[in-house]
Amino acid sequence: MTVVLALGAGLAAAIVLERTTRAIFEQPVLERENYRGARLATASGVLIVVAVIAVEGARTIVELLGASDGATASYRLVVLATVVAFGALGFIDDVLGDNAEKGLKGHVSAALHGRVTTGFIKLGGGASVALVVAGAALGGSAGRILIDAALIALAANLGNLFDRAPGRTIKVALLAWIPVALLAGTSATGLALAVVMGAAIGLLPSDLAERSMLGDTGANAVGAALGVAVVLTVSPTSRTIVAAVLVVLTVASEFVSFSAVIRRVPPLWALDRLGRLPEEPAS
Repeated sequence: MTVVLALGAGLAAAIVLERTTRAIFEQPVLERENYRGARLATASGVLIVVAVIAVEGARTIVELLGASDGATASYRLVVLATVVAFGALGFIDDVLGDNAEKGLKGHVSAALHGRVTTGFIKLGGGASVALVVAGAALGGSAGRILIDAALIALAANLGNLFDRAPGRTIKVALLAWIPVALLAGTSATGLALAVVMGAAIGLLPSDLAERSMLGDTGANAVGAALGVAVVLTVSPTSRTIVAAVLVVLTVASEFVSFSAVIRRVPPLWALDRLGRLPEEPAS
């Protein structure tokens, strides 16, 4: 399987799912207010998770029938498990979260005062999953596993931090995917990640048109997929640098609004607005 075919498979699966499951997302339990007051369904990113599961299942059937291209590898399972686990944690926050607390500091503070939020469950669960994935995938010293786990968990969290405007998380993810794709090539990791990114592209039109919101479900899954792909692809030194950058961005997000920064930089603002509806109050 080539990267283009993997990307196309993820794209096709997500498009079919988005068009055939719209009645599901009309359920009141998923209705939320978006950034400008419009009411629409959240957690549509669960379709990314389902699309990846479907494509990977289909790939396995094809290989069992004898048409294997040698793409079956443990790293495919690592990417799949990461997407499912982080998507599930995001879904919990999307559906059960009350948004009373914001940011890492808010969730940790609430937990220290005896109130565990869904955001804390997402962050704590994500850290635990990242540790398991980092240890199982590559192993190494305790320090190495901690750094790799931090990279995965922080990448997932960064996906959430960018999910403040239609299409933003997917656009940022696509930009981040370019260097990872070049490094991963047609390896098992590269193909598995291409499926995820294809599925994300498939949901981009709905996200931009404000028919639904990606939610933490999708942002978590896509961010974590990119993070685990970096862990599985690049050198230890490069992973440490990436993890450090993610730490800086995460800390900065507690003090600086990414949306405000994007608005002040014309090229970023132009990219952010590309494909989106005109900015005007919802009627």
